[in-house]
Amino acid sequence: MSKVKNIKMKKFKVPLLSVPDKPIENTSQNFISVSDITNDLILFRDGGAAVVMESTSLNFGLLSEKEQQAVIAAYAALINSLSFPLQIMVRSQRKDISSYMDYLDDAEKKIKNEKLLGLMQNYKQFVSETVKKKNVLGKSFYMVIPFSPLELGVTKAIMSTAQRNKPLPYPKKYVIKKAKIVLYPKRDHLIRQARRLGIRLKQLNTSELISLVYSVFNPKKPIVMKKDYEVK
Repeated sequence: MSKVKNIKMKKFKVPLLSVPDKPIENTSQNFISVSDITNDLILFRDGGAAVVMESTSLNFGLLSEKEQQAVIAAYAALINSLSFPLQIMVRSQRKDISSYMDYLDDAEKKIKNEKLLGLMQNYKQFVSETVKKKNVLGKSFYMVIPFSPLELGVTKAIMSTAQRNKPLPYPKKYVIKKAKIVLYPKRDHLIRQARRLGIRLKQLNTSELISLVYSVFNPKKPIVMKKDYEVK
């Protein structure tokens, strides 16, 4: 009976399960399409690039009816003027207002006027109740203008998924030069059109781009309030 059991075990032995476990050795950089950040540009592994511009915000609800109509018309003109792809990114991040509340506490101690003191206490009460009901979020707005590697003259064969990790037939300096020639006129066009909306666009430099990309792939831990603020 023991021989029969051994024969059955050999027949139903799964080769995959018999292989000892091995750790997967790989870096996160192999899964990130960013190749380098230099000359105020983001360079990608496939030969593409991008310009990133940070945008100011516009409170549309506080505008008058005529101003809203003018903004809508300017936005329609911006959209109709685009002859190239454009990406709009909105980042929402939780804010820790502990330091701000500490600042209000210090400012309250310096107030001697009773009316101003009452206003300060009401304001602190409003902020504390707002924080308890919902998270305080900070929003950042970005416009990204991509540069396609096909504009370098790269063929589809080189652009195949099997060869994306291989070096391009062009040096990095040539890619940067070509990307700037293509992207900078588009950047200037967007800046001009955004002014009509009352929005200012600022191109991120190399250090700002590095900080942005790092924060995207390495998000901060959820913020825990240091203390529960209550106004007496």
